[in-house]
Amino acid sequence: MDAGDGGAAVRARRVHRRSRLVERARADRRRYQHLLEAIALVALVAGCGGGGGSAGPTITVAPALTYHLGGFTPSKPVAAGKPTRVSFTIVQPDGKPLTQFKRGPGPHTGVHLIIVRRDLAVIIHHHPPIGADGRISDTVTFPEPGPYKVVVDVYPKTTGPITNFQEFSSIRVAGAYQPHALPPLKTTQIVDGYRFTLKAIPHLRAIDPAFLDFTVTTPSGAPATFTPWYGALAHAIFFRKGSLAYFHTHVCAPGAVGCTSIFAGASVTGTSATPGRLKVGVLVPVSGTWRLFLQCKLDGHILTAPFTLQVR
Repeated sequence: MDAGDGGAAVRARRVHRRSRLVERARADRRRYQHLLEAIALVALVAGCGGGGGSAGPTITVAPALTYHLGGFTPSKPVAAGKPTRVSFTIVQPDGKPLTQFKRGPGPHTGVHLIIVRRDLAVIIHHHPPIGADGRISDTVTFPEPGPYKVVVDVYPKTTGPITNFQEFSSIRVAGAYQPHALPPLKTTQIVDGYRFTLKAIPHLRAIDPAFLDFTVTTPSGAPATFTPWYGALAHAIFFRKGSLAYFHTHVCAPGAVGCTSIFAGASVTGTSATPGRLKVGVLVPVSGTWRLFLQCKLDGHILTAPFTLQVR
């Protein structure tokens, strides 16, 4: 189905109109939080010396300061099939809204808004506008009822140790939730006549960089020509069954900047130098069953091809 440059929403393999995700963040954010907690612990130990049976000083340790979402809406169930306003700010450790974000070439900029239903049957991927005051608002149409996880993938413009992190929330879409069983891997998916073919069954391991080779052909059988979309020729969004752990990589033209994804000291860079061919980087954090949503822009359409992957 047709979709504009505002993002993509998918039910099974169909893409709904109206749309405009790198997991180095989670590790960085945890390290940053642990550092603050360690500082607090040192302060506690330093103040707890004593002896002689006398009571030591009472010390209250405040929780570590971290980034978090502020003013997130909607806070109540919403209706399926109707435009819904999703809005929030990213609150910094000092309590002020984040207003400065990384910009420039490549896909690792600004804010990625990714929403996935619990059963991995629906995914929505937007790059929402950011107001001068840091308020982030976008319109989302949820195709079906059920529980949805919201991933806000953030690239702040900072000079500190944090270059990227994720925040999370949830949205409930009213109505009877009828979860779909996750299908096994099918190496070929046809989406609106376009054929996405995974060339070999992969043998993947957690935190071990690997690549998946895809061919993509048009309804006439010709190699597909990829159009840059949000700084990349293709986006590869991964969610783990059950926990909904998340990872996001990109496929870029040779020589493109800002396309490498990093996790736990390892990195991958997806590439495409030939029409109809994609080399997708995989670097997921844990083992399990994962759902890959491969998204690209072809002839003005945003298409999403889902694949189920097993990671050891």
